Amino acid sequence: MSKDCGNHGGGKEAAVRRLCGAIIAFIIIVLITIFLVWVILRPTKPRFVLQDATVFAFNLSQPNLLTSNFQITIASRNPNSKIGIYYDRLHVYATYRNQQITLRTAIPPTYQGHKEDNVWSPFVYGTAVPIAPYNSVALGDDQGRGFVGLMIRADGHVRWKVGTLITGKYHIHVRCPAYINLGNKAAGVLVGDNAVKYTLVTKCSVNV
Repeated sequence: MSKDCGNHGGGKEAAVRRLCGAIIAFIIIVLITIFLVWVILRPTKPRFVLQDATVFAFNLSQPNLLTSNFQITIASRNPNSKIGIYYDRLHVYATYRNQQITLRTAIPPTYQGHKEDNVWSPFVYGTAVPIAPYNSVALGDDQGRGFVGLMIRADGHVRWKVGTLITGKYHIHVRCPAYINLGNKAAGVLVGDNAVKYTLVTKCSVNV
C-alpha cells in the first residue's frame, strides 16, 4: 500500500512539473511574439507642436512672487500606421530657467489611433509662486527687453497598442520652448479686455 501511495505522489509531481513547463513555454512564446512584432513595426514616438499661447496674466511682484495664467494649445500626432498610443497620464506645466512657475494641469486620458492628431488646450497657472532671487532678476530683465523665454512641459505615461497587444507603461517627457513677446501686445491678437493670444508653432522635443 505504501508503494502505491508513493507512485501516486510521484505522478502528481510530474503533472505539476509538466503544467509549470507548459505555462513557462507559453509565456516565453508570447514574449518572443511581442518582441518580434515590436522590432518589425519599429514604433515611432509621437510628435508634439506648441501652436499658441494666450496670456491672461504675467505679473512679477515683490518679494519675488510670480502670478501667471496661460491657455496653451498643444497638437500631438501619432506617425505610426499600425500602432496606437494610449496617453494614460499627462500633466502640463510651465518652467522658467528650470524652475516650475505654474501648477500641473492634467490632460484627460485618451487613445490616439494610427496617423491620428490630437489637440489639447489646457490652462496652466500659478498664483504668487515664489521665484528664486536670481531667476526673479533674470525675469525682470527679460520683461524689460520684451521677450520672455518659457518652457512648456508635459510629463506622463504612454502605452503602445499593436493589434490586440498592449504594452506596459512608458514615461514620456515633452519639452516645448515658448518665446513670448510680452512687451508688444501688437505681436499677438487681443482676446477680451486684457488677454493676448500669441502664435508660436514651436516643435517640441519628445523623450519616451
